[in-house]
Amino acid sequence: MSNLSRRHFVKSTAAIGALTSINAFAINKNTANDKEIRIVLVGCGGRGKGAAYQAMHVRKGIKIVAVADAFEDNVKEGLEYLKKSNPSQMDVPDENVFHGFDAYKKAIDVECDLVILATPPHFRPIHLEYAVNKKKHVFMEKPVAVDGFGIRSVLESTKIAEANGTMLAVGLQRHHQYDYREAIEQCHNGAIGEFQYARVWWNSSGVWTRPRKPGMTEMEYQMRNWYYFNWLCGDHIVEQHIHNLDVINWVKGEHPAKCSGMGGRQVRKSKEHGEIYDHFFTEYEYADGSHMFSQARHMPKCESRVQEIAYGTKGSCDFGKRRITGENKWRFKGRDVSGHQEEWFHLIAALDKGEVYNEGQNGAEATLTAIMGRMASYSGVTVTWEDALNSDLRLAPESYAWDATHLPCLTKMVTTLFQFRV
Repeated sequence: MSNLSRRHFVKSTAAIGALTSINAFAINKNTANDKEIRIVLVGCGGRGKGAAYQAMHVRKGIKIVAVADAFEDNVKEGLEYLKKSNPSQMDVPDENVFHGFDAYKKAIDVECDLVILATPPHFRPIHLEYAVNKKKHVFMEKPVAVDGFGIRSVLESTKIAEANGTMLAVGLQRHHQYDYREAIEQCHNGAIGEFQYARVWWNSSGVWTRPRKPGMTEMEYQMRNWYYFNWLCGDHIVEQHIHNLDVINWVKGEHPAKCSGMGGRQVRKSKEHGEIYDHFFTEYEYADGSHMFSQARHMPKCESRVQEIAYGTKGSCDFGKRRITGENKWRFKGRDVSGHQEEWFHLIAALDKGEVYNEGQNGAEATLTAIMGRMASYSGVTVTWEDALNSDLRLAPESYAWDATHLPCLTKMVTTLFQFRV
C-alpha cells in the first residue's frame, strides 16, 4: 500500500487523456442524446448544489432523483435551490429526501446510476465505500479524506470501482480545464526544460463562520462549522490548497517523497475558529531532489494569491497566467471554460459513450500530499510519504450522533504522534 509509484500516478492522471478532443460547447448543445442518467446527491451545501446544477446543465435527461444531508434544513434548502434552477430535471419525491448521519445509505439505495458525494471531507471514505460496493458510478469532491486511515480506505474503494468497471471521478477540476491540460502538455514536451522547482500559493482572506446557537450540541456546532475542525476538514492546506499541490504533482508525474513545514494561528485566536491554522509554509521534496515551495494563508487585509509556477532549465510555466516564458514562449489561446462545468461535460460524455475513467488514485495522492504537509507543520519534523500513508492516526468521533461528546482534536494527537521523532 505504501508503494504508490510514479507508474500508478501517470496511469491515474492520464485516465481522461483521450477526452482532450471533446468540444464542451458541442456537448452542451447536443440535445439529441437524452438518455436518462439518474443522479443522487449526498451533501447539499454549496459545492453539492453546484455539482448537481452543473451535472444537469450538460444535457437533457440528467435527473436528480434523491437528496441527502446530515441536516434537515440543508437538504430542504438544497432541494428548493435545485428545483428553482432546473425544475424539469428534478424528479425527487418526498420519500427520496433524507437527513441524518445514515441519510447517505438511504439515498444511495434509491435506484440511480451515479452518486455525487459532496459532504465535509471526513465522510468521503465512508460514503465512497458504500457507493462502490453498491456498484454505483461516483463523482466525489476533493479532498477525499483527512487522514492516512481514510486514504487507505479510498485506495481500496478505488480498486473496487476498477473491478466493477464503474466511474470514479474526483473534483480536482484543473485536470479538466483545457488551459491547464495544454500547459501541462507543454511542460511534459520539454518547453521549460528539466524541472527544477515550483512555487504554489493559496492565500486568501478566509471563509465563513456560523454562530453557536442555544441548545446546539457540540457535534452540531462542529458540523455546522466543519471547515474549522480538522476531523471534518483536514485544515485549509488540505481542503483548498490541495488544488495547487496537485498541479505540481501532475507536472512531475509523481508525488513528493517527504516534506517539512511550519505554521500557526496568528489571527484565528477565538473559539469560533475552532482549531485550524491560519498560515502554513511547507517545503516538499521529490525523489530526484527537486522541490515545491508552498504557501497557504487565511488572513484578511493581506495579499490574496492562488497560483502555481513551475521552473525549469529553459523557462517557467505560470499556470494562472496561462503562459510559458523563457526559451520556448507559449500562451494559451483557447476559450475560457469553468473547470467545475468542464469536468461534468467529460464525465457525462464518457458515460454516454459507455466508457468510464477512474481518478481515485490521483485524488488519494493529491489529498495525501496535503495531509503530509499538515502533519509536518503541526509536528515540526520532516514527514515522509510512508509516515503519512501508514499513520495509525484516525480522526473520527467515537460515534456519529448529535449528542456525541468525545470529538477528536488533531493538534494534540499529531503532536503526540511525532514526539518520539523530535
